Amino acid sequence: MNKEHFSNTLFKTIGHVADENNVKVYVVGGYVRDVLLGKESKDLDFVVVGDGPYFAKKVARRLNATQVTIYKKFGTAMIVCNDQVLEFVGARAESYRGDSRKPTVQSADLMADLSRRDFTINAMAVALNDAHFGEIIDPYDGQMDLQNKIIRTPLKPKKTFFDDPLRIMRAIRFACQLQFELNKTTKAGLKKEAARLKIISQERITDELMKILASQKPSSGFHLMDETGVLEIILPEIAALKGVEEMEGYRHKDVFYHTLKVIDNVAAVSDDLRLRFVALYHDVAKPSTKQFKPGTGWTFHGHDDLGARMMKSIGRRLRISNGLLQYTQKMIRLHLRPIHLAEEGVTDSAIRRLLFFAGEDVDDLMVLCRADITSGNPQRVAKHLANFDHVVERMEEVEAKDQLRQFQPPVRGDEIMQTCGLQPGPMVGKIKKAIEEAILEGDIPNEHDAAFEYMLKIKDDILGEG
Repeated sequence: MNKEHFSNTLFKTIGHVADENNVKVYVVGGYVRDVLLGKESKDLDFVVVGDGPYFAKKVARRLNATQVTIYKKFGTAMIVCNDQVLEFVGARAESYRGDSRKPTVQSADLMADLSRRDFTINAMAVALNDAHFGEIIDPYDGQMDLQNKIIRTPLKPKKTFFDDPLRIMRAIRFACQLQFELNKTTKAGLKKEAARLKIISQERITDELMKILASQKPSSGFHLMDETGVLEIILPEIAALKGVEEMEGYRHKDVFYHTLKVIDNVAAVSDDLRLRFVALYHDVAKPSTKQFKPGTGWTFHGHDDLGARMMKSIGRRLRISNGLLQYTQKMIRLHLRPIHLAEEGVTDSAIRRLLFFAGEDVDDLMVLCRADITSGNPQRVAKHLANFDHVVERMEEVEAKDQLRQFQPPVRGDEIMQTCGLQPGPMVGKIKKAIEEAILEGDIPNEHDAAFEYMLKIKDDILGEG
């Protein structure tokens, strides 16, 4: 490693403070790994052989940093300086109980501290004291593993994964993010300890899952989860997508592998993590809706609607936000609409309804639909993509004319109540719905005056029915 990577003013200052206080300090973990990989890193973690928070206060004073947070329980301190977050911890050893990933901590030297880290590529340190400034400490050959693109644990995998089962997800995530391989022994140990993921909070597991989805090629992470038994533990509904049945010469595609192709297709054109999450779950209800019809083959009728409804309990289990849940349900419910439009004919009314229901997410929906084409037949793919191009052209035409992408009823509820002498209730909704339907069918333009006149025309009939 070139010492110039560490010759910036910040590291020099921290090293000087360490020399003045007769302590040793090192930059460790992700920053060292990323520098060796030639990547930028936001992680700035420092190990102090001694009292980490006490040393952090000394550094903060030297840097004129006013924002210092001490976590006494964990023996760590965080400094915010020039929009950078610096975290300091005293070198430590850890011991774990079988039912928890919260360790008992005691002070130790640097080597003991590095041994407790998850993987060799994260178990490297660089000295900042003047006498050894820029020297790398790499007791577990992390540099070699970086060169060989290997994820390996510093200690025996059983101990590493038993002590902190979240490292199981982190191993898969790092392998996916860096496109590395799991060392054979590490992979075997991970597989044996996979069941211990059950003691990890769902929030931490979901966080790692989202980082896997955010990777350049997310499918590699899901393949690893499948190979190691992790998939069935944390995503049983995705594991249920696996498998192919054949009857009377009809086979359906393996929905699991199709799903992974869709995720990668989305990832190739969009960094939107929400859309990648939708790609993961868009066909979640196919196993529940699968039927065989003689002479026709396999069908999955209603998997769009059922899938959207299934997401309520899945989302609750995964602890995703309400916003992500609602977006996912909406996209799953709509993901077949553009396909049907392309196959059955693109009428203005159908286009209006698609724009109305998709709203501002219609572009995302079309990205998903294109990604959903995973046929190995180039001619079929080209035909589907051309059909989608036609749908998009028609949407642009109708949108320019009717302005439905961010549709708001041109006659609002309070105006309906005032004109019709109504109190809040179902009748207001019926009148509003009738106006919406007239706009979507093209009977009236999406304009206030036309909608108001239409309301006056239909209100007596609706109120009479009520």
